[in-house]
Amino acid sequence: MSDSSAPPLEVHDLSVAYHQKPVLYGIDLSVPAGQLVGIIGPNGAGKSTFIKAVLGLLRPSTGWVKIFGDSYEKNCRRVGYVPQRESVDWDFPVNVMDVVLMGRYGHLRLAQRPTARDREIARECLEKVQMLPLANRQIGDLSGGQQQRVFLARALAQESDIYFMDEPFAGVDAATEAAIVELLRELKQHGKTVMVVHHDLTTATTYFDMLMLLNMRLTAFGPTAQVFNPDLLQKTYGGRLTILTEAASMRHQDSPP
Repeated sequence: MSDSSAPPLEVHDLSVAYHQKPVLYGIDLSVPAGQLVGIIGPNGAGKSTFIKAVLGLLRPSTGWVKIFGDSYEKNCRRVGYVPQRESVDWDFPVNVMDVVLMGRYGHLRLAQRPTARDREIARECLEKVQMLPLANRQIGDLSGGQQQRVFLARALAQESDIYFMDEPFAGVDAATEAAIVELLRELKQHGKTVMVVHHDLTTATTYFDMLMLLNMRLTAFGPTAQVFNPDLLQKTYGGRLTILTEAASMRHQDSPP
């Protein structure tokens, strides 16, 4: 039985290898409830691998993961996932409403069809991401930003307690990015925990309460104001740290407390 006082995510000594080549080493962290957490680090740092290992999509070579004090399998209904857009087969013949209804499957009994209430929830979620007018459109006919909004609606329809989003801002227009940020903040207001793989240092300080700095090993994890600093960023990005860091640091210093 899940412990109601347990944190949404606990990870201990998590290591993952692809074809015997290690890509994550000994990750330890405990994520408090109701936080927007950015996962940042250079390309190849293991950010997507971390999420996949937490969700049981990859088998760790060492360590364990607990979701609300229990295994992912036991608490999978409490977890929402937005994958990278590139990992989705957009040619699959399914419309927008069908995709969002997939988020309700965890609430249905085996072989049960979505109910009128499930459809109502799906419509509400599409309305939140401003995609309800396109409910009958084929998913492959949408723009990249529209596709991302649909996947966010599907995650919302799951009515989860912790969400994992793998680069939800990648390749979207400014309006979609603003809509995603608004949704993240709304989820936080409802006590949800959200972990987001993110690559833009210039917005990391304004989007997230906490940051996980990752480069195969965990460099730092904590409140954004504490861990977003030149020393830890340099340690995370090494020689690949660019002028972006300076711009992001200046933006962070100029932002209101």
